[in-house]
Amino acid sequence: MRPPSVDSLARSISDIDLPPPLLVDAARTAISNGKPGSAREEAVKLRRTLLGPAINATGVLLHTNLGRAPFAYSQPAKATNLEFDLDTGARGSRNHHVANLICRLTGAEAAVVVNNCSAAVTLVLAALARDRAVAVSRGELVEIGGGFRVPDVMAESGARLVEVGTTNRTRLDDYRAAHQVHEAALLLKVHPSNYRISGFTEETPVKSLATLGVPVVVDLGSGLIDEACFWLREGRPPWLGEEPAVKQTLEAGADLVTFSCDKLFGGPQSGVIAGRSDLVEACVNHPLMRAVRPGALVLNALQQTALAYLRRDGDAVPFWRMAQTPVSELLSRAEALSVGRTVHTMAITGGGSLPGEQIPSAGVEIGGDISRLLRDADTPVIARVRDNATIIDLRTVDPSDDSLVADAIASSI
Repeated sequence: MRPPSVDSLARSISDIDLPPPLLVDAARTAISNGKPGSAREEAVKLRRTLLGPAINATGVLLHTNLGRAPFAYSQPAKATNLEFDLDTGARGSRNHHVANLICRLTGAEAAVVVNNCSAAVTLVLAALARDRAVAVSRGELVEIGGGFRVPDVMAESGARLVEVGTTNRTRLDDYRAAHQVHEAALLLKVHPSNYRISGFTEETPVKSLATLGVPVVVDLGSGLIDEACFWLREGRPPWLGEEPAVKQTLEAGADLVTFSCDKLFGGPQSGVIAGRSDLVEACVNHPLMRAVRPGALVLNALQQTALAYLRRDGDAVPFWRMAQTPVSELLSRAEALSVGRTVHTMAITGGGSLPGEQIPSAGVEIGGDISRLLRDADTPVIARVRDNATIIDLRTVDPSDDSLVADAIASSI
């Protein structure tokens, strides 16, 4: 029996939301596998490889694999004043719009936005310390997700790493000696945001480093803007622990601070360099800047996030809204799902932030491992499995998605 034509088979599955060329690809795959009847399955499989929405029910607020900080953003199909000065009618700078808001939030003299925090650190090192020594504590030579390590980033930037102190103890004299022997261009302090060293430890605070007369650069990573958390109705939550903030780090004497915007800041993936105007300007004028600058969509989304902070509207930032939801409200939502067993859980921030800190939460528990079935839902639900039970943590689920979660669970059990 002759197989159906590729064209007719592709037309038979045209109800699937894919453009015709991809439906043809699915039909060809099914025919080449000797299973023309599997064309629909192949099309669905292809559609699931595309970037699309998912429901984060893991209890990890900044889940790196699920896009870290969730945020809603839309922009009309219109031109913007991205690099146009409305006063003079001449070319402007794409950096000034949101950077000025970052300065207002942090007290920095100047700031520049790049596409992530690794790019921020790389640009700082390339612009300010190429072919020169940079002193870093051995206890801060971190590795972030994906195998990216501080020594590797430093090597690619052209700076020369000088390790100081020991893994657990680094004193001011260690940095002083490194500067005297190697004429360090920078002192780089890296906040170990994804791990902790406890016990017999010592680190040198920024305020002390600032006395050595060498520019101090602090990579905070997580992006907490102000330790007071003025945008939250109840102020700084206890689960933030001793997480350092950009504003206070600059006040302590840091010349530059780098941080991510898609973690505790709660915005789109991007990174910021903030601090002394002359050092920021050197970064802006470096040839690498053009390779790491973000586009208008990211800058506009980041601007909306910064404006929410300035309005003291923490609820407008989805990360903070989810993080601050009372457990009583989560329990009520869990009961309303009418599936599984309502349970207390513990959520975490994730995204390489606040290791060991937990946030009381609640959700539902389903006996057995149904995680694959939940992922197969039209809108995939990503849950966690513990002790042969599937946990759906509602702290990381937007309330508007509760009905989708309930439908996914009902079809899985």
